[in-house]
Amino acid sequence: MNAAVRAVVRMTIAKGCESYAIYEGYEGMVKGGKLIKKMTWEDVRGWLSEGGTLIGTARCKEFRERAGRLAGAKNLILNGIDALIICGGDGSLTGADIFRSEWPGLLKELVEKGELQQSQVAPYEHLAICGLVGSIDNDMTGTDATIGCYSSLTRICQAVDFIDATAYSHSRAFVVEVMGRHCGWLALMAGVSTGADFVFLPEKPPAKNWESDMCKIIAKHRGLGKRKTIVIVAEGATDADLNAIPASYVKDVLSNRLGLDTRITTLGHVQRGGNACAFDRMLSTLQGVEAVEAILESTPNTPSPVITINENKISRKPLQESVKLTQAGAACIANKDFDGAMKLRDREFEEYYRCYTATTKLDDPDNKAADDRRMRIAIIHVGAPAGGMNAATRAAATFCLSRGHRPFAIHNGFPGLVRHDSVKELSWLTVDSWAIRGGSEIGTNRTLPSEDMGMVAWYFQKYKFDGLLLIGGFEAFHALTELYQARQSYPAFRIPMTCLPATISNNVPGTEFSIGSDTCLNALIEYCDAIKQSASASRRRVFVVECQGGRSGYVATMAGLSVGALAVYTPEDGINIATLQSDISYLRQSFAADRGMNRAGKLILRNECASKTYTTQLIADIIREEAHGRFESRTAVPGHVQQGGTPSPMDRVRAVRLAVRCIQFMEEHYVKFAEEGPQAGRGCMDRPETATVIGIKGASVVFTGVKELKEDEHTDWEQRRPRRGFWRDLKNIVDTLSGRNGVPGQS
Repeated sequence: MNAAVRAVVRMTIAKGCESYAIYEGYEGMVKGGKLIKKMTWEDVRGWLSEGGTLIGTARCKEFRERAGRLAGAKNLILNGIDALIICGGDGSLTGADIFRSEWPGLLKELVEKGELQQSQVAPYEHLAICGLVGSIDNDMTGTDATIGCYSSLTRICQAVDFIDATAYSHSRAFVVEVMGRHCGWLALMAGVSTGADFVFLPEKPPAKNWESDMCKIIAKHRGLGKRKTIVIVAEGATDADLNAIPASYVKDVLSNRLGLDTRITTLGHVQRGGNACAFDRMLSTLQGVEAVEAILESTPNTPSPVITINENKISRKPLQESVKLTQAGAACIANKDFDGAMKLRDREFEEYYRCYTATTKLDDPDNKAADDRRMRIAIIHVGAPAGGMNAATRAAATFCLSRGHRPFAIHNGFPGLVRHDSVKELSWLTVDSWAIRGGSEIGTNRTLPSEDMGMVAWYFQKYKFDGLLLIGGFEAFHALTELYQARQSYPAFRIPMTCLPATISNNVPGTEFSIGSDTCLNALIEYCDAIKQSASASRRRVFVVECQGGRSGYVATMAGLSVGALAVYTPEDGINIATLQSDISYLRQSFAADRGMNRAGKLILRNECASKTYTTQLIADIIREEAHGRFESRTAVPGHVQQGGTPSPMDRVRAVRLAVRCIQFMEEHYVKFAEEGPQAGRGCMDRPETATVIGIKGASVVFTGVKELKEDEHTDWEQRRPRRGFWRDLKNIVDTLSGRNGVPGQS
């Protein structure tokens, strides 16, 4: 929420308007006085890394009454405020929309009562409203994520990951209760992220006699050799008759029926604490900027909007409609219309639930593919390690097993295949613990198949692979293009093949998101937060931080957005002496204006390939020389720390969803090889749509053929990146919010 306040304050000032913070929520509006404060550019310095909300929040009974809203209207007018951006849940947003609808009547009443003069209210005839959804439950219909939900999920996954170790050591079962009274998003995503054995959700209650069903699944897992059991329970979980399912009852079932040594962990308000994760910082910043744009573009007839995100696209939706649909979801649960409640969740929710059940329930006969449609699917990692590779492999393998397919891992990339015949069939127990592991459990390599295409084809034919999933970065994409082009000569490659982008650089054509990039950003911002604290302690210091990312500036740009960097240098824009002179001038101005305020540290982020001449050390030396003793500079190189340790929850859940989609794609395009006749050996020869990259583009998950992507209009082969990255448009926001583009009112 603090990142949203920072973005709104600075974007408002950058647009030439005045910005105010209302402290303690609607209570501050009702009481006025010192609780309504005019904000300056520097007031929100350093807020990106702070948890909670620095302007406070409180429930306000007075605002629910007209008298309270009347007092609020008066205080807004006395402070010259004619627009409100509200960050909160459905209750706060509903109150704001009611306030706007009553606004003309409130002004009229204030004049009639003599509390304000007509001349005072005349300039404020209309009130503009825009909503930002701040909720760890992610319970707002119409958006895939709300501000705070991924930070909360991060806390849950950290706790479950720690519990995982003790559960394994003692062969115990743990029942973990998480928040979510009417929405099971946290419970479901925690289950997907950690590979939990069973989850309880408010909108998807278990069937009657669920105790036996749960015990059957867990007994099956234990029978396969699993030493630990994790069950996630949302606090609002009920059965189909709306009887509560408390964690204590689940514990008793596991203890009494299965004889498991079972413990309960209730996470409570730990889920609300801590610093915001990278995604929440980016989301709240971009939504805050969009909210200001929406306010400035609004008219008296414009419905109040709420800012949402769908897949990777920030958009606006009618506030009142979103709130009504959200409240309808809770009503559906109360009326036992659980199918209706599921439909009102975001579009990802039901898909994640299907993915979770398909990768957890192994012996469901209704989920098996027909005997003549069962496949032998190879999985290979190509390129550098990235967080989420193992989660994707686990999801692909367990989904294959649940469908009756046979998954095979090609260890250590293409060299492992052609030199050592490193192919092993994957079992459920082998991959079960991979959800939380970083790196690559099957090994990865940058070598392309073209180094020995004939042997690659020979081994494909030996193992009779019917499909191939490549997980990796630009090298995986490049490998797929080579395999596709080799179809003409090698029938073994005439099978469905798809690339699941996994790289911290996020430089694969055909997608706006690669798994691993979020883990990288979280590792980098944690590092930068520590560096910035050091810079702030010494007051007059700037750190030049070198970011990975190859020849793609994605990591540097998004990290700059998340940590409030003063400047970001990327390969796409390069570095020149004029840019450095301008930034040093801004540094002088910024430090000169500092009056001993806290959080005075400055960061400059430089991509490792931004310039061959202007290295990280050289930039720091130039800054130090030009500062003439007014401030100093240091370098910081996090290096491979940026690849991260444990994958972030976002990388884990997206890895699961995309991996399952990839296997479903192969099932859909599977063509059984004909041994004779006119179609003998042709397979997918004449079907270019069967060699694809899965990706997130805007608000959709799409498969794009490599035949299209390999063309120069889509791929910059020399620089190993897409021709146009969506994030390039965000660099101007980074510069605006840092003040690099200039601050109105400052020389």
